[in-house]
Amino acid sequence: MIFRPFYYFDRGCAAYLFGCGSLGRCAVVDARAEDVESYASFAAEKNMQITHVIDTHVHADHHSGGPELARRMGRPYYVHESAVVDLPFTPLKHHDEIELGNTRVRVIHTPGHSEDSVCLLVTDLRRGTDPWFILTGDTLFVGAVGRPDLPGRARENAADLYASIHDKLLTLPDEIEVYPGHFSGSVCGAGLSGKPMSTIGFERRWNPMLSLDREAFVDALSHVPPKPADMERIQAFNRGQREQQAGA
Repeated sequence: MIFRPFYYFDRGCAAYLFGCGSLGRCAVVDARAEDVESYASFAAEKNMQITHVIDTHVHADHHSGGPELARRMGRPYYVHESAVVDLPFTPLKHHDEIELGNTRVRVIHTPGHSEDSVCLLVTDLRRGTDPWFILTGDTLFVGAVGRPDLPGRARENAADLYASIHDKLLTLPDEIEVYPGHFSGSVCGAGLSGKPMSTIGFERRWNPMLSLDREAFVDALSHVPPKPADMERIQAFNRGQREQQAGA
């Protein structure tokens, strides 16, 4: 497998390119709008085709490069079926399987940060049949969890986030590596570590949010940073609502 993180320290964001080097098929996850050329160039250097462009959710803190990258590559743009967007996309569903040659991806729907949030569980068949790592988007961070308040209904979303993490992520083996969509510097959660990756077992033991019961978890998530600057315009851009932006 070829696996390449792209780290953006201005907003504490991460994007990922990964896939099968043998058959030359790869995916890009959570692309940034200003760096579309970098993903295309890296894939070309590795003799890989970008066949899937995926956003783990509709982002509120940065402009997504997913739709533009998909357009350039002539490939579908993927987000969860519940995403509210005004542009063409291929819907992802819970337990969907994506094949990238010897690399396989299972979609896990993890509502909480947003209704359309997904995590991507990745297996490299050349390594074995057990999953290797998971891209957790804005659901689970190193030392923290995603904030639930951006869509509104903060307490209800926090309860959904608790269920997503405990029922779907913490049931995975301890050795699964965790690659989140953000690290320290992001306003998409509170208390994020500057270390951009972890494991399920490490988070289970050391992430302070994961030792709380449901009520304490929901209460703790009432203390979040201010909302991202220009959030409404960023979300409008990421939903394809360009006309609305122009008239605003």
